[in-house]
Amino acid sequence: MSSKSLMIEQILTMLAETPRRIATLTTDLSPAQLHISPNHGEWSANDVLAHLRSCSDVWGNCIKVIISQDKPIIRAVNPRTWINRTDYLEQKFQPSLYAFATQRADLLAVLETLPRKSWSRKATGAGKPLVLTVHSYAQRLARHERPHIKQIESIVNTLYIK
Repeated sequence: MSSKSLMIEQILTMLAETPRRIATLTTDLSPAQLHISPNHGEWSANDVLAHLRSCSDVWGNCIKVIISQDKPIIRAVNPRTWINRTDYLEQKFQPSLYAFATQRADLLAVLETLPRKSWSRKATGAGKPLVLTVHSYAQRLARHERPHIKQIESIVNTLYIK
């Protein structure tokens, strides 16, 4: 991943694009295909979506905490651990995608109205000295989703070939 910082507009565009791109990629797959792993040990499209939802829960919540509190201390939560507290992996794909798209729209509604200076609001990570901002969390989320969209595209392509 590039260490170059993304512009706010780029982040907002990338975040808005993710649910639409997933919907477009998966529109022709059956409910069963959405839960099939293309190869042993690989994720299904539903597994990828569950992971993205978990990341969005964790990092989106951090963004909201930074916006609502002055210099909060945020305890790191690993999205891979967080997913175990959810039923995302068991959910049907379409309702899960709808929930993800709704959650994303809510986050974008907050970010799109956020004054530019508020993107630099800070939080400190509990445990190790780490300072993160609204911008850094939103950028992390946007960049993290790119390879997973490609992963879903690869899954779709594999399922059409089989």
